[in-house]
Order: sequence, then C-alpha cells, then structure tokens
Amino acid sequence: MNMRSIWWLALAFTLTWIWLEWTQFTAHKTQQTLETSTAQEVPMASQNAVVSAANPAASDVPGAHVGGVQNGAVPVLQNGITQGQRIHVTTDTLDLIIDTNGGDIRDAKLLKYGASHDHSQPYHLMSDSGPLVYMAQNGLATQKDAKLPAPTHKSVYQASQTRYEMTGDTLVVPLTWSQDGITVTKTYTFTKGKYLVDVAYKVDNATQESWTGSLYSQLVRNRHNPDENFMMYTYTGPVLYDGNAEDKYVKHSFDDLTKEAISGRTVTGGWAAMIQQYFLTALIPSQTEQNSYYAKPLGDDRYAVGVVEPLVEVAAGQSSVLNSALYIGPESQDKLAAIAPGLELTIDYGILTFLAEPIFWLLEKIHNVVGNWGVAIILLTLLIKLVFYKLSETSYRSMARMKKFQPKLQQLKENYGDDKVIFQQKMMKLYKEEKINPLGGCLPIFIQMPVFIALYWVLLYSVEMRQAPFMLWIEDLSAQDPYFILPVIMGITMYIQQKLNPSAMMDEMQQKVMKMLPFIFTIFFLWFPAGLVLYWVVNNILSVTQQWYITRKIEAGEEK
Repeated sequence: MNMRSIWWLALAFTLTWIWLEWTQFTAHKTQQTLETSTAQEVPMASQNAVVSAANPAASDVPGAHVGGVQNGAVPVLQNGITQGQRIHVTTDTLDLIIDTNGGDIRDAKLLKYGASHDHSQPYHLMSDSGPLVYMAQNGLATQKDAKLPAPTHKSVYQASQTRYEMTGDTLVVPLTWSQDGITVTKTYTFTKGKYLVDVAYKVDNATQESWTGSLYSQLVRNRHNPDENFMMYTYTGPVLYDGNAEDKYVKHSFDDLTKEAISGRTVTGGWAAMIQQYFLTALIPSQTEQNSYYAKPLGDDRYAVGVVEPLVEVAAGQSSVLNSALYIGPESQDKLAAIAPGLELTIDYGILTFLAEPIFWLLEKIHNVVGNWGVAIILLTLLIKLVFYKLSETSYRSMARMKKFQPKLQQLKENYGDDKVIFQQKMMKLYKEEKINPLGGCLPIFIQMPVFIALYWVLLYSVEMRQAPFMLWIEDLSAQDPYFILPVIMGITMYIQQKLNPSAMMDEMQQKVMKMLPFIFTIFFLWFPAGLVLYWVVNNILSVTQQWYITRKIEAGEEK
C-alpha cells in the first residue's frame, strides 16, 4: 500500500471513530413506543402484568406486585446490594454464585477463558461486589390487584445445599419459596459443554383461588468495563432484538437510557442482552410468544435490560411451569446462531457485516487446517492480496511511472512553481503525454478499503483470537505486542514503502509530514492487538515487494 493509500486509510479510520463516538453520545433510536422514565419509574411491562409504582423501593421490579419477601430474612449489605446465602455452582464451563436473596446469579467466571494468557485464573464476567456490578435477575410479576403473592428478585429462597458440582451431563440446582399457600420452585438446569442455562419456575397453587403471574428476567450492570481499551472503542451495554422490525438489532447505550428509557416493546420472540467485547449475557424467552421488553436506568450508575413473558394462570389446586433461558458466555458465532434467531448479531461487525462474516468464515477454515490463528491471519492476508493483485498492480504501476518522471515534474515545479495555474496545466499535459493517470494510485484503494476495515472488525471482535498464541514472544493475538516488535517492523515497512513513492508533487511541508507518518503510525499501533498489527506487517511486506518489482521493471524500461 503506497503512502497516498495510507492517507486515505487513516482518514477512513478517523472518520469511523468520530462517527462511533458521535453515535455513542448523541444518537437516539426511533422506537414505536417510547416513554420518558427516571430511575424511580416502572415501565409498563405487559398489558397482562400491569402494576403500580406506589412503592419506589420496588422500582427495579418490572410490573411486579410488591411483596413476597419473607419476614425474618437478614440480608448483608455490600455496595448497596443485599446478599443472602451463597450457593457455589461449578460446571465444566461456568463457575457461578447464586444468591438465595432473589435466587439471582450474582457472580460468573468462564472456566475455558482465562483472565490472562496463562489461564491461571478464569475470566470474571459478572460480579455483585467491587467496581463491577453485573447480575442476572428474574422473578414472577403479578397484577397490582393480585391477592396471592409471588416471589420477585427481592424474595428470599431456601436451598437444600450450598455447593453443586457437575458430575454428569446435566446439573440441576433447585430453590424453593413458599407463602400463603403458594409454593414456587425455581430451578436452574446446566448442560455439559454449554453456556446456555435453563430457568424454570414451577408454581404450586394450594389455595382456593386462581394465581396469575408473568415470568420476568433482567440483566443489571454498571458502566465499569475492566477490558476497556482507550485506543479502540468497542460497545458495552444493552441491546434488544426484534426479528419483525426493520431495525432488528438495536443498541441502547447507557447514555441513551439516561435520557430516555425503553418501555413496553411487545415482540414475538426476540431477546435482550448485555454485550461487551468478546462476551455477553442474553435473556432468551419463548420465541413463539408475545414478550414485552424494557431497558432503563436504576440509579447509582446501574442499568437494567429485561423481558416480561405472557401472563400465566394457575387454577386452585393446580401447578404450572414457566420457562426461560439465560446465556452466559463468549460471542462465538457457531454457538450463538443455534440458540436464537439473530443472536449472532451480538458479534458486532457494523455496517460491513456482509463482508466481515465471509472473511471470518474463511479465516476460521484456514485455522482449521493450520491450527494457528497467527498463521491463518498471514495466509488470509496473502489471499486478499491475491484477490486485489491486479488493482494493486494498477496503483503501483501508476506510482512507479510518476516516480520515473519525477525529474520532469521537479523541473516543472522549479520553472512554474510560482504560478500554480500554469504549473497545473503543464503537469496535466505531461501526464497526458506519458499516459500517467494521477488517480490510478487512489481508485484501487477506495475499492479495497471496505475489505480492510471489515477485516479490522473481524480481528477486533472475534473471541477466537482472544489469548490465541502465534509464535515466539506473541502469546496473545488480542493483546498488544509486549515488546513492540511488530509495530516497529510495521513502521520500517512504511518507511521503505515511502521511499518507493514519488515526492515531487508535494510541497516542502507535505514532504515533512510524510516523513513523520511512519513514526506516528508506529506509535499509534503500539497499543493495537498483535493480530491486527501482524496483518498490517504482512500486508506492507507484500505491498513493498509488489511495488518494488513493478517499479524496477518500469525504471529498467521493461514495461512501456
């Protein structure tokens, strides 16, 4: 890639980041139904589960009748969050803490993903203590005039044991709650090798009246992101999916929710999630029922996104089971696509998804053969260069011809440099006589740029690249080069490429800026993931080789 190309690419990256930041802080999504809300207001969760917000303390209970908290419970307060008895659950993929206060999942570690490249500690995704507050809650919402109680995520459950460990293909963790003739058994079911958790509420009605209620689920977290990279913006926050809407997949940033909450969005199927780079949690209700979604601030820098499922009636003396599902794990395309429609969109490649998805597919196929993601990146870069070989050849041939006639251009500048109009006329006449296309070096870059940017997003968002080793000192392709060797090599290749390009058309100030670019880009790339820098190094080496070969042939007179 020549230096003019790098200018265009730098401009593209700059505009992309400016656009991302602009949408992050100012964009407002158009919704069919939007209601202004504060942290103390309760959205209308469902036409079948409407309640009052008379008790502000229950403002984070979506449409739930206040009550169901057992007397005598003495929760421990930590960071303003109530805690009860802790239940430790371990599967082959997850290490969880369930709290009897609400039966919530309060802490989650991903056992197959390390916090560091040596995997000495599992990745800590969720927590209810420390700077990160991130929990999965659910409960049963009743109508405001309901006579029979139901447990919300504020109710206290009873557990038969405090430790569960998977020994077979499944693991069942039951919790029980009982009050006024209503007994609810909340059961988490874990499956070996899976990150998808089944959540079931069995309601036993031993009274003489019918019980009605809706299952609701919500994810609560604050803004804290321990993996945030100031050099590369990636979205962290709530998203909602409606397969029937024109905009199926919509992000609702924390700032957007502070200004305007989302309430009462009725969707057939759908899902709600909290996403961040590489990992997510998702609430997946029945895909055939009418579900009501919401997203809102809760105060204290905490935000909730959730879903209320349809109303269920349990007749006197009868029982019924309400089911939902929760995903806690990596943004892995092959896993997400099989769980719910559109869930793979949480791997956010943006507007270039149509290019990024086939690029990742090809990258993954190459990895399946070579077994090393770094080698796969190199081979993918080579394939992309081969696809665009002719376009690059056109660009480099144009630049080489301009360099060959650089003495003539320099002479024109000396003779007519003071009169820009005449200089431009003479220069265009020279281009016409020598059949040089001054745009020949730019047009191929415009065509290739979407592919380059799509590959950038693939390397940035693919969890498969996280902590993937390459060779020698590169132990994690998703982290920066610990010794900055790759960024330095990239800067050197940029400098060599610069020397192959003509400079007669530039004034003195432009030439000084161009000489600084290799140094500036080297500093810029110091914090980039090694996988991205590896791609640019390989691309630059291939570009320099191709450009040197074409320039040598033209300067030797082997090409007309």
